[in-house]
Amino acid sequence: MFIKKVSLSFILIVLFTISINAQQYLDPEYIKVTEKRASKIVDNLEISDKNKSELITQIIAKQYQNLSKIHDEKDAKIENVKKIYISEEKQKSKIEKINAKADKLLNKLHRSYLKQLSANLSNTKVDAVKDGMTYGVVPKTFFAFKDMIPSLTEEQKKYIYDNLVEAREHAMDAGSSKEKHAWFGKYKGRINNYLSAKGYDLEQERDAWYQRIEARKKKESN
Repeated sequence: MFIKKVSLSFILIVLFTISINAQQYLDPEYIKVTEKRASKIVDNLEISDKNKSELITQIIAKQYQNLSKIHDEKDAKIENVKKIYISEEKQKSKIEKINAKADKLLNKLHRSYLKQLSANLSNTKVDAVKDGMTYGVVPKTFFAFKDMIPSLTEEQKKYIYDNLVEAREHAMDAGSSKEKHAWFGKYKGRINNYLSAKGYDLEQERDAWYQRIEARKKKESN
């Protein structure tokens, strides 16, 4: 009887914790933060129609809120699984199921979000929104690779760009800045392996690049 009471109490605590965490995305202060982020992104789109500008701002802000809801609920469930006294194997299995379920929700949300954006913006502006949500890593990194290795072929440039774009699709759904950069880090590793296989000595290319950058700075300062 005592064990049943303890089990019931534990379950109630777990459910209560999940409920609290799940409500964080509704916090008025957090909503203000998402609207501010969205507004900065929309400002760079140069949309002349005020109503459309406000609509896109709300779509982006709502996406941030929806992403937060999924990630917060997932993290709360994982945290509670870690508190249960079960074998490491069972714990790992439960966490994998939680992550898989969250991934399904994120994929569905991702498709719905892009559908909304595409209905109101050109492809170029949709890409600009994606870059805004991922700190502009794609254009910055693509430029850096081309500047570092001037001898890249068109095929190699395409490979680099396509992988950065694929990384962006994942990164824009990530729950934190750290997770966003981790996605790009993963794909940069793939790109580096590809370039090494093509015969590039990346350490040598990087050192030569740094020297060129320093030379440019000196030239500009004169």
